[in-house]
Amino acid sequence: MTLPQILDSANLVNGAAILLSFFAGYKYAQMVSEKTSGKQSDEACGMDRKPTPVFRDNGEYKMILVVRNDLKMGKGKIAAQCGHAAVGAYQTAIRAIPKIVARWENSGCAKIAVKVESEAEMMACRRKAESLNLNTCLIRDAGRTQIEPNTKTVLAIGPGSCDQIDRVTGHLKLL
Repeated sequence: MTLPQILDSANLVNGAAILLSFFAGYKYAQMVSEKTSGKQSDEACGMDRKPTPVFRDNGEYKMILVVRNDLKMGKGKIAAQCGHAAVGAYQTAIRAIPKIVARWENSGCAKIAVKVESEAEMMACRRKAESLNLNTCLIRDAGRTQIEPNTKTVLAIGPGSCDQIDRVTGHLKLL
């Protein structure tokens, strides 16, 4: 490209439009950050928090997906069951704990898969999570492929503060 082609008015207008749209998006993200984290108190810690940038992974909130390893599900089956659990937990949480969901979304939407070796171990995690008033979603398989109908496959816990969730699942190994 020659200099006259680069300085063509259409190219200049397009470049200016790109820069303006980037700047507008940046300012919008700042505004959302101030609204969602600057004016709300942190219920999990009981103290006021400084505003955090939108989409920052600060590791303060997460969702844990507890997967039964004893079922020997295939990778695709595990992925589908984890997807069901994450969506189910999100749908419940958005109604029950919207401020925590907003903080989780603004901190990167961390989702971590861990494993247990039995249904009993998974249900013990569920009881402990519920005793701490954490959001949970238990998935039971429909039984159309690899697993018997009504088998408990994955438990989602959260979103919630890392400290609270770690009290339930901190001892479990990553999947």
